[in-house]
Amino acid sequence: MNPFFFRLFRDNETKVHELSYLFWECTTRCNLNCRHCGSDCSVQSRDKDMPLEDFLQALDTIPAAERPNDFCVVLTGGEPLLRPDIGRIGREIRARGAGWGIVSNGWFYDEAAHTRLMEAGMGAVTISLDGLEDSHDWMRGRPGSFSRAIRAIRLTAGDPRLNADVVTCVNKRNYSELPRIRQTLSELGVKQWRLFTVIPIGRAASDPDMRLSDEEFTGLMEFIKSSRQEGGRMKVSFSCEGYLGRYEEKVRDLRFFCRAGINIASVLIDGRICACPNVDRDLFSQGNIYTDNFYEAWERRFQPFRDRKWTRIGACADCREWKKCLGNGMHNWHGPDGRLLQCHFGKIV
Repeated sequence: MNPFFFRLFRDNETKVHELSYLFWECTTRCNLNCRHCGSDCSVQSRDKDMPLEDFLQALDTIPAAERPNDFCVVLTGGEPLLRPDIGRIGREIRARGAGWGIVSNGWFYDEAAHTRLMEAGMGAVTISLDGLEDSHDWMRGRPGSFSRAIRAIRLTAGDPRLNADVVTCVNKRNYSELPRIRQTLSELGVKQWRLFTVIPIGRAASDPDMRLSDEEFTGLMEFIKSSRQEGGRMKVSFSCEGYLGRYEEKVRDLRFFCRAGINIASVLIDGRICACPNVDRDLFSQGNIYTDNFYEAWERRFQPFRDRKWTRIGACADCREWKKCLGNGMHNWHGPDGRLLQCHFGKIV
């Protein structure tokens, strides 16, 4: 799309700000110990799982007439499959005329779990695969994680009722494995593979193995570009994490558009209302479901997401690409001083 017309499209989407995806951080408990975890999740989380009834009260503030046909609630964590009531959760969301899905590490995703989730009306699922066996198990901190993830991918990719995809966090250890990972996923029948890079927060902040060099980042763009040019049944794409200059529309379907707070919101484990769950929740929370009406907050707040002029500071102040980028993805702004942690455009060599 022509850059000028894309900006008109982006500005109209921002003005309308139709809520399409609502993430629910339903638990921060997790059975794995991933090196790149931004939430520092663990088996014994300090946060109790949010009661389903509390989330449903927030969901019920969204008028049915204001929900698009593809409105979807996405359960995230932690590991959502640690919740014993996940079947009931799905049925309650479906009873309200909304779709739902999960983001899972795949450990608990066996045939019985698949049947239970499908019976509850699940329509979308994302499974993480972060390398070949040694690399994935190293990343996830638990032997056997790779084989469990592969089982989950085989089950979800083979079900035509599901919108299923696989995500991979690209790091120094799995970077050279990307062609073999692509082949593995293609043989499993995966239709969509999304790759992303980590931001230096949580455990990843002090782990140099998580960060690609600028040359490796550019190589990742070339890998995705060539994979898309080759075609095939599996669509390979880069995530929506940042503006990419000359790689725009070559590594994903549309130009960069951070939809956090535009089409995406989240209810966090403690009730805070935010946008994408990866956004700095201390800087950018827009209220709390225990004190605020969720939909009123969505309609009347979220100004930092919908007017990005405030990002014209630091490295962004005089950047010639700012109108195309608007300060990168919102999840890249972190810390008590609200600074930009990384610029994807600046990584390209």
